[in-house]
Amino acid sequence: MKKFTLFFALLLSLLVATPVVSADFQKGMDAAKEGDYVAAFKEWQPLAEKGDAVSQYYLGLLYANGDGVIQDYETSLKWHGLAAEQGHTDAQYNLGNLYENGRGVIQDEKSAIKWYRLAAEQGDARAQYSLGIMYDIGKSIVRDVKTAAKWYRLAAEQGNTRAQYNLAVMYTNGEGVTQDYNLAIKWYELAAGQEDARAQYNLGMLYDYGEGVTQDDKAAIKWYTLAAEHGVSQAQHNLGVMYVNGEGVEKDYNTAVKWYKLAAEQGDVRSQNSLGVMYANGLGVSQDYKSSAKWYQLAAEQGYAQAQSNLGFLYAKGDGVAQDDKKAFKWFKQAAQQGIAFAQYNLATMYDEGKAVTQDDKTAAKWYMLAAEQGNSDAQYNLGIIYEKGKGVVQDILIAHMWFNISSSQGDERARSNRDLVGKMMTPIQVVETQKRARECVAKNYKNC
Repeated sequence: MKKFTLFFALLLSLLVATPVVSADFQKGMDAAKEGDYVAAFKEWQPLAEKGDAVSQYYLGLLYANGDGVIQDYETSLKWHGLAAEQGHTDAQYNLGNLYENGRGVIQDEKSAIKWYRLAAEQGDARAQYSLGIMYDIGKSIVRDVKTAAKWYRLAAEQGNTRAQYNLAVMYTNGEGVTQDYNLAIKWYELAAGQEDARAQYNLGMLYDYGEGVTQDDKAAIKWYTLAAEHGVSQAQHNLGVMYVNGEGVEKDYNTAVKWYKLAAEQGDVRSQNSLGVMYANGLGVSQDYKSSAKWYQLAAEQGYAQAQSNLGFLYAKGDGVAQDDKKAFKWFKQAAQQGIAFAQYNLATMYDEGKAVTQDDKTAAKWYMLAAEQGNSDAQYNLGIIYEKGKGVVQDILIAHMWFNISSSQGDERARSNRDLVGKMMTPIQVVETQKRARECVAKNYKNC
């Protein structure tokens, strides 16, 4: 729900277009400009009671903001309603806002739509945007993204930043309009030029991934930086990645750490994990396993699988934390269940060796297989071992040879040696057959081998 806002000072900027209905009204306006809202109220109240729509509207503002009077949404609603009924556009918009947010009245989105529509049809960009929102998400009206796009466009063409952003998103996704990256970029750039950080971030993403534009790391850096400086954590994280990899900028670990830290402090789990990696490896900071553990822990507790795996490894090794196999097992298991191959391999070894858990060859074999199917060469090597010895699986030296061969192809010298030793126990025809199976396994990305 949009935050309810009625800013008197903001609306004073509209006075240039406000007709002066009487000297008394102008006295009230002069008093308001000086911050003397009590005097303004005294001038406007009689005019409002005589039916002057402009005075009714400004009385509504005074009651909404509590300027010169006790803040009173019900009375604000009354005066806005009287002005709105006479066709006062700003009053119609504010009345819609009061109904939408339930200020001074029971929340009534249908009434909000009615008043937004009346103001929107008179060209009020705020009302056009708000009406677009109602259609976009289907608030008390049948969702209609085409109609939402229509109202967003009308507001966007008047410079409404939020409408420009929403219209750009619709062109990006092809929702309510035909997908058109050129138009998406047009509206994003207009919104971004008005300091809309979401638009700046999305422009960065489009250039980063080359969606609808030629991939351009330098342009991505430009837009990410603008968004990051506005505090967008996703942009801060992406900047960190680009500085680590030297994409669009010179590789700079110090700057990467700066951006990761800003995002991490906002709770961005990817940056918390990345910051943990930087501390663990001494990249852009002095190596500090305690700080590494701190950041991994924050991300792990939010369910971020890679951080859970990394934290498990610190506990297994006792780096930055007291060595603790039980905690290592806990974090490896959580990460393994989310599909992290390194964690699956380490969990398998704990079952294999009976560390912090009852020794269980079958469960070890299960986790080795899951890791091996993701290309983990250590797991592939260990699968070769367990098939060679029949640990938790039916002994089969042909399958053992296949996994040793696959692991060896990734550079594991232990696997190369074992492959050759097992090969001596096989016939030449069996060796050729298992080599074929290994090739087929790799072609299938190690699945169903």
